[in-house]
Amino acid sequence: AGGIAHDFNNMLGVILGHTELLLAEPDLNRSFRADLADIRDAATRSADLVRQLLAFSRKQVLQPKVLNLNETVSGTTKMLRRLIGEDVELKTSLDPVLRPVKADPGQIEQVLLNLATNARDAMPRGGRLTISTTNTALRRGRRPQGDGLPAGQYVVVTVSDSGGGMDAATQERIFEPFFTTKEQGKGTGLGLATVYGIIKQSGGHVAVESQLGHGTTFRIYLPAIEQAAALGSEQTECNRLIRGLENILLVEDEPGLRHLIQHVLERAGYTVLAAGNGAEALERAGRHVDRIHLAIVDVVMPGLNGCELAESLRQQYPGMRALYMSGYSDDILSRHGALAEDVALLPKPFTPAALTRRIREVLDAA
Repeated sequence: AGGIAHDFNNMLGVILGHTELLLAEPDLNRSFRADLADIRDAATRSADLVRQLLAFSRKQVLQPKVLNLNETVSGTTKMLRRLIGEDVELKTSLDPVLRPVKADPGQIEQVLLNLATNARDAMPRGGRLTISTTNTALRRGRRPQGDGLPAGQYVVVTVSDSGGGMDAATQERIFEPFFTTKEQGKGTGLGLATVYGIIKQSGGHVAVESQLGHGTTFRIYLPAIEQAAALGSEQTECNRLIRGLENILLVEDEPGLRHLIQHVLERAGYTVLAAGNGAEALERAGRHVDRIHLAIVDVVMPGLNGCELAESLRQQYPGMRALYMSGYSDDILSRHGALAEDVALLPKPFTPAALTRRIREVLDAA
């Protein structure tokens, strides 16, 4: 799965990157702009599918942040209402003193979307979808069945529907990849498997309660944290390139993606040295007379991998920072040393705006 994801993510990165650059052109023909938007949306959906395939196998690269899940739920309600349609009533009940958790915000949103989709499909004639949050303490007694969680403080997100419910045999299989009770062509069978994979990889648990004729309830348990952090809504991503003037060494073995990234960085004002592998990068760095402020390196490459290359480069440029990019799954990245807490990682595919924003975060870090 990791190798296939890597290849898809490289190709999707090229498609998304060039599409975003073209859409940023102010004089673009309106018809062309609409066509490009369709291409971008299709590529984005394809990237989401790759993430889901990795998520249910628990190999997705997560980017956890301190979250207030009330904000996550509130931030997705408009999208959820469009998703479930007018004949399903959406109600929320949010604990005003909810503890923070540490999770990937995009993946938690994916969990909510998948559960809402499952609820909508269970209520073809309409009904009610309820999402609530609360704090809870798990002790040795009265625990969700099969949770495997240590005792402690947790945040629970409950998603309930008023649909037809499930029998015991169906409940036993709902988290299996590709299992579905829908007609052929009406579902992939990945939605709930993705939910299970994301939550398990985030250190949590998903419990389900259902009875035929009485609806279904999913409870998501995530470990609460005590960290006193500023909990604000994530700033909306925009398509603007964030500029800079530093010297950057770019090392990427996929030519199409390398040329795209170089073009983006030069458009954003950076001076770029580009190389296709570790040996070429060391040679180019050796002939470069000025300082190299940042190395952007693919993690998995022929010969030297990205982490080994960065260590070699730091011998010549002690203050150089490194940003690692990869489309591989997290088990492969872990073997290459790219998942340590102090490592800056940018999962593929990414947009030009996301790339330049991440570069500034790494360069401007204290």
